[in-house]
Amino acid sequence: MTATHSLGWIGMGRMGYPMAERLLKAGLEVAIWNRTRAKAEPLAAKGGVIVDRPSDLASREIVFTMVSTAKDLEQVYFGDNGLVAASRGPRPRILVDCSSIGVEQSEAIAAKLKQLDCEFVRAPVSGNGKCVKAGKLSSVVSGSKAAFDAIEPYLAKIAVSGVSYVGEGELARICKIAHNVFLGVVIQNLAEITILAQKAGVPRHAFLNFMNASVMGSTFTRYKSNALVNLDWTTTFTPPLLRKDLDLGLSAARQLDVAMPVTAATREALQAHVGAASLQTDPAAYLEKDFAALLETVALAAGLKLHPENVPMPTGLETEG
Repeated sequence: MTATHSLGWIGMGRMGYPMAERLLKAGLEVAIWNRTRAKAEPLAAKGGVIVDRPSDLASREIVFTMVSTAKDLEQVYFGDNGLVAASRGPRPRILVDCSSIGVEQSEAIAAKLKQLDCEFVRAPVSGNGKCVKAGKLSSVVSGSKAAFDAIEPYLAKIAVSGVSYVGEGELARICKIAHNVFLGVVIQNLAEITILAQKAGVPRHAFLNFMNASVMGSTFTRYKSNALVNLDWTTTFTPPLLRKDLDLGLSAARQLDVAMPVTAATREALQAHVGAASLQTDPAAYLEKDFAALLETVALAAGLKLHPENVPMPTGLETEG
């Protein structure tokens, strides 16, 4: 792929690294900044240009960000040596944020960028790092149509499963919040029915094989089955982050007068998992494990002690390793 714009990237976490790597594998030159430089340096061998501070990307036409919180995004944009902090000099024409942040936080950032004549494109994604590598990531996008048209060819190299433009402003944030609310509801109910079947005498792997082959099976249920069967809590997304997104969904529902009783119940079920973490030797470390670990809290409430079944469960994300 030949780039018609110069590109920059900020954020080398579990998602940012493989996303930027996809652009490099597409033959694009990408300048990269990360707070911990060592995390970005392996991409130098793949053509990445590693820079010392966000402001070093100011001359790039399009800069992508993938960070943890709105506070992090504000810091890399407007903080000391921030991407657009300089009072003079070049600034990126388009800033593309792939992070998951709240609507109000995003609106405030967009207002500041508008004063600086920078286009702000919201492009949160669906999937984890393995989805990125397997070419199964998708993205939902909002902002000006002209800015979307400029960034879409690059985003399509990252979100291979699909890039959906939904309109102006913060609409992509609403879609992402709705998406993660569904994520929370599905994993909670999947844990509940799996424990229900197990307590009746059905091995978890047998039940989940049935579910995955049914009309209710999905990419999500398939790639979470290995975790639920073998109690592998390797982190893709943490319970505190999921709780944050459920809270964002409930907040939006209050503002828009939408009743979401299932979401409210799921939020409290997740809170039970956070509370049960206090029974662990290291509660903070336990809450940094994958959100699928809430299976253990559901089992605890059912009077079950879980053990790995040691049955291989293909995730469906093995395509590209």
